[in-house]
Amino acid sequence: MTPIATPPADWQVQAERAVARGQHLDRWIPALLLDSPISRLGYAYGMVVGCIWGGLWSTGRVEKRGDLWVFRGMPSWTFARGGVCVAGCFLTGDGRVTENLLRHEAVHRRQWQRYGFLMPLLYLFAGRDPLRNRFEIEAGLEDGNYVPRSRPSRA
Repeated sequence: MTPIATPPADWQVQAERAVARGQHLDRWIPALLLDSPISRLGYAYGMVVGCIWGGLWSTGRVEKRGDLWVFRGMPSWTFARGGVCVAGCFLTGDGRVTENLLRHEAVHRRQWQRYGFLMPLLYLFAGRDPLRNRFEIEAGLEDGNYVPRSRPSRA
């Protein structure tokens, strides 16, 4: 969740294209793999991995926030960017965990439920650039601190 100081002028157009590409690719995934007993098994596996990894490396508070287990105080090498969601586990360092960030991570949790075992692979193919990664875009780039929060215009 490292903020991008100045996103490119056309980032929103690129983001819309990335989401559309992802939705198109989803049509090729057999329905029995999405939101199914198989995806729930993948989610459960992700929970086990997330809890073990978080339990091993978390040096901060571990707490349940909504439907997410938040593991704080993780060494920076144990997660990507400002944190990572593995199924229902949010693994992060010592940064502030805001309600906006939790809302962003809750979308990732739901993505894990939908895709299960496919999630890590699909995320990898979506790329590291959050402005082009459909999973980050769908989770909300502002809530994930990838782009500055737009300010409402004053009348």
